[in-house]
Amino acid sequence: MSGNRTDSTRDTVIVVGSGPTGLLLAGDLAGAGVPVTVLERRPHTISNLSRAFGVHARTLEQLDARGLADDLIATGTTITGLRLFRRLTLDLGTLPSRFPFLLVTPQYEVERLLERRARDLGVDFRYEHEVAGLRQDATGVDVDVRTPDGTDATLRAAYVVGTDGHRSAVRDALGLPFPGTSVIKSLFLADVRLAEPPAGVLTVDGTGGTFAMIASFGDGWYRVMGWDRRHEVPDDVPLDLEEVREVTRRALGTDHGMHDARWLSRFHSDERQVPQYRVGRVFLAGDAAHVHSPAGGQGMNTGLQDAANLGWKLAAAVRGRAPEGLLDSYHAERHPVGEAVLRSSGGLVRLARAQTPALRVVRAVVSAVGRAVRPVRTKALAQISGIGYRYPAPRGVHPLTGDRVPDAALLGGGRLYEALRDRGFVLVTPATGERTDTGRDGLVRREQWADGSRTTVLVRPDGYAAWAADDADPAAVEAALKAHLG
Repeated sequence: MSGNRTDSTRDTVIVVGSGPTGLLLAGDLAGAGVPVTVLERRPHTISNLSRAFGVHARTLEQLDARGLADDLIATGTTITGLRLFRRLTLDLGTLPSRFPFLLVTPQYEVERLLERRARDLGVDFRYEHEVAGLRQDATGVDVDVRTPDGTDATLRAAYVVGTDGHRSAVRDALGLPFPGTSVIKSLFLADVRLAEPPAGVLTVDGTGGTFAMIASFGDGWYRVMGWDRRHEVPDDVPLDLEEVREVTRRALGTDHGMHDARWLSRFHSDERQVPQYRVGRVFLAGDAAHVHSPAGGQGMNTGLQDAANLGWKLAAAVRGRAPEGLLDSYHAERHPVGEAVLRSSGGLVRLARAQTPALRVVRAVVSAVGRAVRPVRTKALAQISGIGYRYPAPRGVHPLTGDRVPDAALLGGGRLYEALRDRGFVLVTPATGERTDTGRDGLVRREQWADGSRTTVLVRPDGYAAWAADDADPAAVEAALKAHLG
């Protein structure tokens, strides 16, 4: 593609796509002092026509580390019971988190909050810019772009991240496959008002080959999702409110007096994952890297966790402070998580849609075991909420290494996730002796546990333990800081 080259810089990052994943990533990079350009092929609108509506505990923890969680919680409603099947409900209230619930709020509220943060931090947004191709070399990436006036341009950056959804232009430009299958051939979504609202925030049920879910946004609008196994049609077949009512009545016994639909849409649900999240200086995150069924509401959350993992690593690379292998660790850590989400969400939806006697027996067994065996419920809760994932760690290291570090009180006031708002590492030591200077201003913050913990933990900017040791001596601490920060 021919065009004028602009913005030829070696310290910038181009993020393609302005959904939740791209917005969080762009804000993190800009907050770390990295110049960021976001390319979005659509006009500048934050649409209320979005599929995701649930924010899980681990995502709320990440937003808390950015000072955003409380503002987002104010936009929605919370639930502590998550029903997977008719006889199996998970109690989110038992989660060991500051956010022991599922927040029900529309995706556009997440986007609005993240875009405001990104703009405040100086991110350069370029709407109606469509990626047509890219090439990379040893020092950067050239991105071919079609601009709003129809002209062609080439932008250059040190790194590029494709967060541009399941039809990713960045993934296509890399020539990467996106293997997988359709798990649900036809679903519908609708935002409606109800004359007779259900008692709870989330209502889910199904019978006779139909399924419906109603979620309250807390502002008088309700999100309805459903399917009818006997009426599986292409996404472009028109959908009217009467069809939504009819399927909901069959699945739930009532349509709750649906009226005034502001949005109606069909879609299908795929299970797909790209084999590599990194190709040289180009990365994929969110739906550009993986898509899966809506079961458990894990899609948007998984993408946001991708962004939280990648942002600080890219910032370290741009500033020349990335230890060897740091950028490769993005794929090593996040690809297995995406794979696990595909398995769990796909398994849930297949059991929910079970029609054969064998699958119904499996569903009954899963429900019975889940009700009776606490460790099974605990593991399911940890996976769906996101707090149970840990990253690979070398053999022989402290058991906390690679694990999520829960929020905790710090000596002198404040919490760990408030300290993470500096977007650097946090070294937390036992509350003995005095805080000593690490000699790495701006890269690591030194804190002490408010309780009697004897464990020293070097917490990564994304809230996972980079290193930990019990009763660590100064030499061990210095060695850990050098290994991770230079």
